[in-house]
Amino acid sequence: MKRKYFGTDGVRGRVGQFPITPEFALKLGMAAGQVLSTHQGGRVIIGKDTRLSGYMLEAALESGFSAAGISSVMLGPMPTPAVAYLTRAFRADLGVVISASHNPYFDNGIKFFSAAGTKLPDELELEIEKLIDSGELKMATSAEFGRAFRQNDAPGRYVEFCKSTLGTQLSLQGLNIVLDCANGATYHVAPLVFKELGANVIAIGDKPNGVNINDEVGSTHPDALTARVLSEKADLGIAFDGDGDRVMMVDSRGRLLDGDAILYIIACDRRERHKLDGGVVGTLMSNLGLETALRQRGIDFERSAVGDRYVMERLLERGWKLGGENSGHIICLDYVTTGDGIVSALQALKACLRQDKDLAELTADLHMFPQELINVRTKSGFDATADEAVQAAVREVEQILGDKGRVLLRKSGTEPVVRVMVEGEERGFVHNQAQHIANVIIERSEE
Repeated sequence: MKRKYFGTDGVRGRVGQFPITPEFALKLGMAAGQVLSTHQGGRVIIGKDTRLSGYMLEAALESGFSAAGISSVMLGPMPTPAVAYLTRAFRADLGVVISASHNPYFDNGIKFFSAAGTKLPDELELEIEKLIDSGELKMATSAEFGRAFRQNDAPGRYVEFCKSTLGTQLSLQGLNIVLDCANGATYHVAPLVFKELGANVIAIGDKPNGVNINDEVGSTHPDALTARVLSEKADLGIAFDGDGDRVMMVDSRGRLLDGDAILYIIACDRRERHKLDGGVVGTLMSNLGLETALRQRGIDFERSAVGDRYVMERLLERGWKLGGENSGHIICLDYVTTGDGIVSALQALKACLRQDKDLAELTADLHMFPQELINVRTKSGFDATADEAVQAAVREVEQILGDKGRVLLRKSGTEPVVRVMVEGEERGFVHNQAQHIANVIIERSEE
């Protein structure tokens, strides 16, 4: 059954436009609280990123939970993975994150974590949606209203957890690291983690003002990080996105390492130490170079649909521990239950320390295939994946590429956009063929 309000990553949209309004957030809190009290218990923790709209949505959600008889623990600005971790650590029944991740400040979203720190099952999201639309939201009696508490030591707890994932025998002493916190939820915790582990930290994107989150900084805008690494002659740079579940890294030469490269470093190190516990899960967007390099190392690789929830599903199905996306969303299931930018960066640095090599040396054997990604806006209702002319163009390119490339068409789940991705050995060819398919889609959509 298709969900009405929840997407692959919670409820998300433009602030002030349905459903990201205080009225809907209030109903969402009441409905989630009512479902929660039916299934398991009555305590939630609520975290948010640094968007100005977070105050409004936080207050509305807390009010809704209280009206349903559910008590709330308010964490303030905290990374998404921190909320997942603290939901488990506090033995809460539900975790709530108010964030639109890597989107601009004028967007926001609300997503839920189960008591186990994982994404809420589809069945519960559907139950919440059904209750919202039923008009049967019930308010608790005055004596049963939930309370609200402020957890002031939440950042310190998460900092200590992150540090523990490096191991007590390793130190970052002597490393000069540039951290780009995207003016987001990691601004007050990431610098502490790396400083307390011994690194000399140069922080940028660490001064949020409510509207500058992801604004020309962070993992989606790595140029600022690259420039600072080179100007400071730093050993490396690390960039997070607005809610801290994604990470990109830059080596000392200013070369960007995306999620695929970071995943490769972690996987190879764990393979060497017999700690991999199976293979690696990527997505349909993972670079063919990653798959090739891992298989050359004797590491199994499988692809899931795009989205961290699908990576998680495949990991659980296979009983594996490591997976991720080229966007920098990496899941290390032996430590966390969702993507965690800080923990993922520390796992890559752990490989550097154990092998006494830098990021460039650890990725010397990884040769990425050129990729061209084009977002094509189409008329509403046009399905490029079902159009015969478009499919003929795709088959033509695939025949030329053979086993040395890929073509992927993917429909956006939120707007009339088709994402065209072509991957191959020669950059010019890849660019031209992606544009050719995009042009066919545009022509067919306009007919």
